[in-house]
Amino acid sequence: QVQLVDSGGGLVQAGGSLRLTCAASGRSIAGYTMAWFRQSPGKEREFVAAISYSGHSTNYANSVKGRFTISRDNAENRAYLQMTILKIEDTATYFCASRESIYEMLPTDIGRYPYRGQGAQVIVSS
Repeated sequence: QVQLVDSGGGLVQAGGSLRLTCAASGRSIAGYTMAWFRQSPGKEREFVAAISYSGHSTNYANSVKGRFTISRDNAENRAYLQMTILKIEDTATYFCASRESIYEMLPTDIGRYPYRGQGAQVIVSS
């Protein structure tokens, strides 16, 4: 079983950048799809981005496409979410999630990811 710890959240001005890190332990993430979700107060958790076990395939929510980049380093057992041109509406708690898979398909449903981090809060100010 893999354990995930999210870090890198913080307060940033609109237009700025931030990088989130998902550190995994317990098992190698080499055979896992990695993803990021976020949740704002009063809203449902929403899909942000996902990357396949190989790193060859990625998927992004339309709201972050062109601004956010998901990546992974299997040797370091980490995944990342580089966020640029941040907007006030990006304010949320961001969660890393994973599922064991050696396929390139990238689900956007949180229910398909049994392993999740504790969350990292991102606040974007005007």
